Amino acid sequence: MKDVLRDMIAKRKAGIRCGIPSYCTANRLAIEAILEQAKRFDDYILIEATANQVNQTGGYTGMKPADFTKFVYEIADKVGFPKEQIVLGGDHLGPLTWADLAEEEAMANSIELVKQFVLAGFKKIHLDTSMKLASDPSDGRLSDQVIAKRGVILYQACEEALQELRKKNPDEVRPVFIIGSEVPIPGGAQEEEDSIAVTRPEAFERTVKVYEEEFARQGIQDAFENIIGVVVQPGVEFGDADVFRYDHAEARELCGALKNHEGIVFEGHSTDYQTPDSLKQMVEDGIAILKVGPALTYGLREGLFALSLIEKELIPEEKRANFIDIMEDVMMEEPGNWKKHYHGTDEEKRQARKYSFSDRCRYYMTHEKVESAIGKLFRNLDAVKIPMNMLHQYMPQQYSKVLAGGLKKKASALAKDCVVTFVEDYNYATKHNYMISNVFAR
Repeated sequence: MKDVLRDMIAKRKAGIRCGIPSYCTANRLAIEAILEQAKRFDDYILIEATANQVNQTGGYTGMKPADFTKFVYEIADKVGFPKEQIVLGGDHLGPLTWADLAEEEAMANSIELVKQFVLAGFKKIHLDTSMKLASDPSDGRLSDQVIAKRGVILYQACEEALQELRKKNPDEVRPVFIIGSEVPIPGGAQEEEDSIAVTRPEAFERTVKVYEEEFARQGIQDAFENIIGVVVQPGVEFGDADVFRYDHAEARELCGALKNHEGIVFEGHSTDYQTPDSLKQMVEDGIAILKVGPALTYGLREGLFALSLIEKELIPEEKRANFIDIMEDVMMEEPGNWKKHYHGTDEEKRQARKYSFSDRCRYYMTHEKVESAIGKLFRNLDAVKIPMNMLHQYMPQQYSKVLAGGLKKKASALAKDCVVTFVEDYNYATKHNYMISNVFAR
């Protein structure tokens, strides 16, 4: 198996300003779209799962780490993408879902969590021990020393799991590690923000220093040969309707600190909805791992909404799937995944449920009623001929690709291409000589 992430670090050391997108999604159609696009270019793909999506009790997806590996590999087999060209990552691995427990129990669960991820073949591990536990003092922030101490414990657990794997395969590739957590919790911020504070260089330096000291205390000499990235806040984020665009000048001091740490890059979370040029600038500045999540299912939702409007034109009312209405009904019946995130008047919350950049719709895509509506929508439109003029009206980017012969006028293909639109932005940002095909700049 090619060691893609260490190769990326080696290329950057040689002066090649490359990067890698990190696709954080458990949506089947989105993953199909990502892998189908990667197949066209013979790419390697990094797909991540967060600790609240996937853990030893199933997470909100109902999948344990080994289940997620199987899930992704089954999709790869379906689309004919080589499994050995997939890198799996675990995000925010630590006591995130057990923060209401005391340290002993929360960390025991966290140790089991990271071990299961490593044993399931995940090769990129983000160690996140930044959250307070029930036994921690309630006043003040959690100290960097405590964060590092817990992180090192989890690093050691990962090493133990690797040695278990190597009993069967002595050539098993060692995972790479990401530390730091200057980002909102997985799923996005729960409150609207007016501004974003860029991580201070001294905060980044302190994170590295305290980890180095803790590794030394534990007699671990080579950890930073395996730690390739630190999560920072480079000044990017999004709200329901706004995007904080990357500002090279604002991040200059932070990114300049990387010159003191050869072999380390920054990992940027919440890079969704940035322009292709902003993403490319981030990679050039050293933010070489670009995490994207909600934008993928937001793109899919856009495609499904557009197809629903086409269905309204072409299919008799009594036969329609009515995906837009079904999604709204299900979200209203089961508001748990959006009510803490959407605020304002009833009308503002109604609009957010449909159009918010945080895309809480993604939590409902596997609901039985929603999946049924998607399937019916696809069948309805595949049974008729979508006029090209109507396709241009509702899906102009996909119209251009269909006209050029690069995209089939099949409902599922049209929907998935709305995910590809975002994927192309990340390919442009991280790969040399890659041209985006977007007809509209974002």
